Amino acid sequence: MPQTSKRMTVAAKTVDRDKNYAIDEAVKIVKGNAKAKFDETIEIAVNLGVDPRHADQMVRGMVTLPNGTGKKVRVAVFAKGAKADAAKAAGADLVGAEDLAAKVQEGSMDFDRCIATPDMMGVVGKLGKVLGPRGLMPNPKLGTVTQDVEAAVKAAKGGQIEFRVEKAGVVHAGIGKASFSETQIAENVRAFLDALNRAKPSGAKGVYMKKATLSSTMGPGVKLVIGSGAPSA
Repeated sequence: MPQTSKRMTVAAKTVDRDKNYAIDEAVKIVKGNAKAKFDETIEIAVNLGVDPRHADQMVRGMVTLPNGTGKKVRVAVFAKGAKADAAKAAGADLVGAEDLAAKVQEGSMDFDRCIATPDMMGVVGKLGKVLGPRGLMPNPKLGTVTQDVEAAVKAAKGGQIEFRVEKAGVVHAGIGKASFSETQIAENVRAFLDALNRAKPSGAKGVYMKKATLSSTMGPGVKLVIGSGAPSA
């Protein structure tokens, strides 16, 4: 722990806490401070001017990061017949129907994304209490309830992530790894902010994006320039 504290102390000196940095400059600082012995995750946190307790202020969506997340994503697909075969061919890690549902009910959930064909929702719906709290319940609006399971699996494997506002009005997401180039990280940040802007709910009033911070797993946060120019800063 002392080594971590010393590293954080040194890293903190590279950040002006009163300054909002343009994306490229912020990425350079965050990547430069990611010096742990493992490949740190680059994370973004955005404070939104919404109250998610109101349905018309809920922010939720999907975004495909141009350079992926650097994380291996395990995908489970509820499908039968030809659709199950298509899911397997696309690279799904777990494919099944009632048999897969039984495993999930028993607590076996070794996957990060859950996809289902519409005809399987009668089976999947019974798993709501298990999948819901973990944010794994398939949803038509997010493209995870679909007939095109092949495309959904490839998207999940290719860098598509889900974002959802938390109770305090904050959205968190891992948008890359410290081993990515500065250009790759910056492109992912812009793609995420663009998607967040597009997901602005009808009930949002006043300032939508209040504050955004970029950091690595073990590094200090760096505030970003946000507002109308956020995605291209």
